[in-house]
Amino acid sequence: MPLEKDISSWLKNYLLKNNLDSFVIGISGGIDSAVTSTLCAMTGCKTIVVTMPILQNPDETDRGMAHCSWLLENYKDVETHNIDLTDVYNQFKDTMPSQFNSPLALANTRARIRMSTLYLIAGSSNGIVVGTGNKIEDFGVGFFTKYGDGGVDISPIADLMKSEVYDLANKLNIIDSIVFAKPTDGLWDDGRTDEEQLGVSYDELEWAMNYNGEEINEKQKETLRIYNKHRNINLHKMKDIPIFKKK
Repeated sequence: MPLEKDISSWLKNYLLKNNLDSFVIGISGGIDSAVTSTLCAMTGCKTIVVTMPILQNPDETDRGMAHCSWLLENYKDVETHNIDLTDVYNQFKDTMPSQFNSPLALANTRARIRMSTLYLIAGSSNGIVVGTGNKIEDFGVGFFTKYGDGGVDISPIADLMKSEVYDLANKLNIIDSIVFAKPTDGLWDDGRTDEEQLGVSYDELEWAMNYNGEEINEKQKETLRIYNKHRNINLHKMKDIPIFKKK
């Protein structure tokens, strides 16, 4: 069975087995959420897709909304919403004492506001929130927000490398504007890309994640160093929460 059909069947079986009615997916304008939402729509089950701009680069929002329109044109039982959360974010930020203004923490707050939005929708629709993280992000370098985009019920592409996500995107005929867009997490006003934040490309991270000890050159050593740096910093997000065990 082709991979896309295998994943879609797995999603549908999980939904039906648990007496649920819908998939809920946040749409960023990037390739991961586009592929994930399409796999959900392929099930024929109700698929609710939501764009949630927060001080967003207009190009990202436009790509996300274009994908939502494409889903409506190509699949049945798809429901789309564009919910601008900018005012919610600004009010939250302005309510907090001024010393709690870490740029990174505020960026992650955007992801957590979006997570809360998706769970409100899922809870009102007997649905589940579907994760859009790939294997490199979720299990390699931990490039996700804990209890933000990492707060999900099911993860259909978390065992796929980024290259495999691109392969699926081509098979699924995801629109070109998304396929050729530079990956970004959508958490920053300046629209910085994932590669700018991580310091290496996804192809390089994929190589590092698969590295098995062979002789490498200086550039590869630097790639491996960057990969391990991110992994070590974020490893706590990829492990179970520590629990004190009474004696």
